[in-house]
Amino acid sequence: MLLTRVITAVVLLAVLLPVLFFQNMLAFGAVMLAFMGASLWEAYRMVQPGARYPLLVPAMWTLAFAVPVLAGGSGQATLWWGIAVAAWALVFAPKLRTGLPDFSAPASRIHGVLYMLSIVAAFMAITALYRHSPVYLLSVMALVWIADIGAYCAGKAFGKRKLAPSISPGKSWEGAIGGALAVVLIAGASVWFAGGNALLADTFTAHVQAKAGWFVTFAVLLLIVAASVIGDLVESQMKRRAAIKDSSNLLPGHGGVLDRIDALVPVLPIAALIDAWL
Repeated sequence: MLLTRVITAVVLLAVLLPVLFFQNMLAFGAVMLAFMGASLWEAYRMVQPGARYPLLVPAMWTLAFAVPVLAGGSGQATLWWGIAVAAWALVFAPKLRTGLPDFSAPASRIHGVLYMLSIVAAFMAITALYRHSPVYLLSVMALVWIADIGAYCAGKAFGKRKLAPSISPGKSWEGAIGGALAVVLIAGASVWFAGGNALLADTFTAHVQAKAGWFVTFAVLLLIVAASVIGDLVESQMKRRAAIKDSSNLLPGHGGVLDRIDALVPVLPIAALIDAWL
């Protein structure tokens, strides 16, 4: 299993890193469309298990919304990001406490549509952040990765109080707090040393701090950490309802695309909205 995970990771890096840093929008758009289509397919399988035509709806979403945005941008992108952020705050996060509706309920279909919309909004955000620069996009993603690693280490060392035992028994409050501290410390240090480093100066955190100051920067970082935890839990909750372990087997040893980006789905529209505000 470990060898499979390593091989898959190497192949993904071999594809993604050149696409990111050659800054060819056509190649970047094609790869993002492929990943977004896969994510939508996986999401549809979770919200409509046993659907007769599991590829039809994801294909329609991809063609209707992603192609115009990835091809040349969209003036309505901020609207999509706003709708996605509202859905996470008003629908997905509360459902972690109240539970998901039965598949046959109309509310379940609304939940599914909003989740797929949020995936489209996340990939719109990826494109907008990438247009700023590859480093800028990666700096947003790195905040989620740091939070995840910090949470894992802190949870292993100190975890006692379960964060959401019925959804993800492995997560703890201590882990979540450790992840937040790791993000604040590492992102804060990157800003502190950004003065003499062009790459660090082009990061998302450095731009927020330069425009809005430290207090707002720390608030934004904590918001991003909270959103990443919610994104992870929401996908876990949906998988439990659908009685599946992974969103798919598209990435051998890793599960599905959504299993790798679930925490990024709510974070990216937030970051894109903040970037637009800046």
